[in-house]
Amino acid sequence: MEQNPWNFPTAEALATALRAGETTSAELTDEAITRIEQHDKAINAICVPDFDRARAAAHAADQARARGEDRPLLGIPVTVKESYDIAGLPTTWGMPEHRSHLPAQDAVQVSRLRAAGAVVLGKTNVPLSLQDIQSFNEIYGTTNNPWDHGRTSGGSSGGSAAALALGFGALSIGSDIGGSLRTPAHFCGVYAHKPTLGLAASRGMVPPTAQALPVESDLAVVGPMARTARDLTLLLDVMAGPDPLTHGVAYDATLPPARHERLGDFRVLVLDEHPLIATGAAVRAGVHRVADALADAGAHVERHTPLLPDLTEAALIYAQLHFSGAAAGFPVEAYEYFRTRAAGLSADDHSLDAARLRGMVFSHRDWIRANHRRELHRHGWRQLFGAFDAVVCPVTPTPAFPHDHDPDLMARRIDIDGVEYPYLDQLVWAGLATMPGLPATAVPAGRSPEGLPVGVQIVGPMFEDRTPLRLAELLEERIGGFRAPGVQGRRGGGGVGEEGEVSRSPGAESRGALVR
Repeated sequence: MEQNPWNFPTAEALATALRAGETTSAELTDEAITRIEQHDKAINAICVPDFDRARAAAHAADQARARGEDRPLLGIPVTVKESYDIAGLPTTWGMPEHRSHLPAQDAVQVSRLRAAGAVVLGKTNVPLSLQDIQSFNEIYGTTNNPWDHGRTSGGSSGGSAAALALGFGALSIGSDIGGSLRTPAHFCGVYAHKPTLGLAASRGMVPPTAQALPVESDLAVVGPMARTARDLTLLLDVMAGPDPLTHGVAYDATLPPARHERLGDFRVLVLDEHPLIATGAAVRAGVHRVADALADAGAHVERHTPLLPDLTEAALIYAQLHFSGAAAGFPVEAYEYFRTRAAGLSADDHSLDAARLRGMVFSHRDWIRANHRRELHRHGWRQLFGAFDAVVCPVTPTPAFPHDHDPDLMARRIDIDGVEYPYLDQLVWAGLATMPGLPATAVPAGRSPEGLPVGVQIVGPMFEDRTPLRLAELLEERIGGFRAPGVQGRRGGGGVGEEGEVSRSPGAESRGALVR
């Protein structure tokens, strides 16, 4: 299957070619491994290769197809975020003390990939404990942005996004509590979908040595990453469904169809401003580009509505719930330290930093109150989605930023058009969908003046994941989608060069947020 090595086929196209006998899984797997061996040294996306078993799985997939079998991902090379358990491979979450931890069983989502016929190439890099908007750790080092090696690929699914941007497999799976699917996709110019809370089972996506129990964490989800919107849907259909050990005993997931099939039929609310943080010009331009494309196609586009839940309160609730969960496992000494700091806050301090600190030392009573406020917001979103089908807004306020490895996340700053803001404040846009548990699809929306990818997220109604996914697909047809970064870069040691188009035919406790 002759092709430009930087003109990567979609998973859908690969499946078509495999079914037609135009290529084999063994050929596709060898091609992917060759790309990794040639180009990953500069990016460091694949932290745990599993090439021998991948080649064996590819051979088995070809034999299965020769017997007449056909499964959704049969023979398609994929990658998996390092935080998922894969039997026989290390799961460390970047923690040096757990570098030798080898789980005995696959995570439920890895099992679903294998059952669907996927060929797992290996694992992708993450930040320490999944607690950063970047991907670096002492065990595996730093993952660079394929467009500019001096910048981050995002976190915590940053290795997966970088791998996709460079053609290291057609699909990947990641996770998201603080934008960890959406932010790397935005930074690297690929697609990701944060499913509705609880839609996809996450058992086996647990810290090293923790028992893989069928328990879903508050706020956190697992989800698909790809180079096209249609591939996101393909992979979500494999991932969706309750854990077979719990709810799956009684029922399965049946997602409703997308609300509309034509771009002009969608009712879309567009947001480009947040009361707690500025939106950079490059991101604002990306949002406007999407809004203009929607309007030009005849969609009903609004920029204001009294139905929108209060964004300031939403961000504060998200910060409290998020950090309450992140700090729950802190040692007693750390908890007492933060409780003393929280007690010293002024009652008039309603900043995000204060909300995060108070959340770290929440009592159960505090959490119940915050959760009740969340339910009120969920009710507000249900009312909004009676009048709108989707909300388009930023993923973060800026494109990918330069590497910043200051161990104190609270001391870091994010530069937004020359003005500095607290580093973790950029999570407010991720929290817009995370706090109420809504589905959100990250899609490419253009380039910054420096040539960096810019994305937006499409937020949809709860358990109506197919609606933002369909809107993402229609937008891709209208404004384009993934473009591959060039092999040779010009800034920061690499990154931006000639662009190619995705092919549609064969051919530590106090470090901060649990971003996972």
